[in-house]
Amino acid sequence: MAPLVASRDVRLTPPATAMVWLGPGRPHEAIAVPGVRLGEGDVLVELELATVCGSDVHTVSGHRKAPTPLVLGHEYVGRVVEVLDDVRAVDGVAIGVGDRVVWSIMASCGTCDRCRRGLPQKCRELRKYGHERLVARWELSGGFATHVHLRAGTAIVRVGESIPAAVLAPAACATATAWAAVDRAADIIDIEGSTVLVTGAGLIGLTATAIATRAGARVIVADPDPSRRTLARSFGAAAMIDPTDSGSLARALRRLRASELDIAIEASGATAAVSTALDEIGVGGVVVLVGSVSPGPSYALDPERTVRNLTTVRGVHNYDPADLAGAIRFLEEHAHRYPFAQLVGRPHPLSELDAALERAAAGADVRVAIDPRL
Repeated sequence: MAPLVASRDVRLTPPATAMVWLGPGRPHEAIAVPGVRLGEGDVLVELELATVCGSDVHTVSGHRKAPTPLVLGHEYVGRVVEVLDDVRAVDGVAIGVGDRVVWSIMASCGTCDRCRRGLPQKCRELRKYGHERLVARWELSGGFATHVHLRAGTAIVRVGESIPAAVLAPAACATATAWAAVDRAADIIDIEGSTVLVTGAGLIGLTATAIATRAGARVIVADPDPSRRTLARSFGAAAMIDPTDSGSLARALRRLRASELDIAIEASGATAAVSTALDEIGVGGVVVLVGSVSPGPSYALDPERTVRNLTTVRGVHNYDPADLAGAIRFLEEHAHRYPFAQLVGRPHPLSELDAALERAAAGADVRVAIDPRL
């Protein structure tokens, strides 16, 4: 058996391009990256498509702290162009040049106490794509680039050629997070036959709706935007409600002949939605909080009610490798049933990244795409 190679220099002709964010109010700057040094377990991927997550918008608007300079972007799909030694996908199969892949938003060490507890997304040595300050020899650290340098410890899932890139790219963040939210609820309550409230019909909420519906749940989707409520029907919602209408949830439960909510998945981050999820959950129910990922007003939890109603409250932030694999499997089996591709607007070239971020901030599309090949 040949010895493992510790590192390899890879020259890129033409050079890779990365878009560097320098701070709120400043345009992105393109930098050329003529090569990378791959370490043991590293992979170099050429981007096929990236999508703009809401957290990218929050960062460039100054509502979310981030180090600079920074290459943003953490929703993506691409193709392997270089791999060092024996790197395995989540399913245990070796990664090879030419593989079409989606990868997690993080690289974890796999050996710290948190990784051993099954919390790789909270690894003591965590590195997150699209969130780390640009440094020498890891310039290709985010999805708004032509290539991404995957570090050892990144969960990688091989994907088929038939699924559109617009469907696959968000799997690295929104889809996998939605899968994790439904899966954590399923640890407590059988999804089949349950009544589920999803607050927020963004990509996470819509995806969670589809996942829970396919698992046999009746899903009520709450969103103040009428167009988002219409979208929710396309993703399998049994009922759609306007959360500003105080009696809408009770009426929806009556229409569904449900006595109470079994599961609430809060995907908006709005304080009022968090309050609704915690206040309206039924006895023995589970509340999964997903959307509260930026600073906001606190909520006073009623401890007596939580105890007497046997309520479980779970927080989901990012996901583990099994969640990413589950999300991809769901898309492979069921994406054709739902208009996932229609949620992504026309792709912008890298040179129009600032315009794409402005479009995403305006909410014109559920997701805005970046195609570095344009």
